Amino acid sequence: MIRYITPLLSIVVGIALLIGAFTLPKSTLGNPNGPMYFPALIAIILILSGLVYLFQEFKARGVKFTDFTQIRLGKSPMYLGVSLVLMIIYTILFERIGFLFSTIIFLLGLLFMLNGRKKWITNILVAVIFSVVTWYAFGTLLQVSLP
Repeated sequence: MIRYITPLLSIVVGIALLIGAFTLPKSTLGNPNGPMYFPALIAIILILSGLVYLFQEFKARGVKFTDFTQIRLGKSPMYLGVSLVLMIIYTILFERIGFLFSTIIFLLGLLFMLNGRKKWITNILVAVIFSVVTWYAFGTLLQVSLP
């Protein structure tokens, strides 16, 4: 029964998000339903993913379920803890220093945790290039105001 928790949770969250998308206020500019499209698309993808995952877990019901025990082994608990701390730091820094610099710091932390210090050049390049390209794409091309 425990193997069905994640797919069922995905389906429930997707349904809640879909309901929330349909209750968004109408836009006064352009397409009145415009604000609804992206959250509804994400919700539908989440529901479909949950259904596929549920079907796969149902097919594998005779196989021993070891996913949660594997999470407790190795470096997974440390990765989860460090990731949570980095997300909290990212949330705190986001408003204070803005999207670009807080995202670079966040990605550097994650990449150094996952790749180690030996790949320091790759870690720095990926964090800076991804952050700058994302910042440029949203700020300039899509004209979305980022802090």
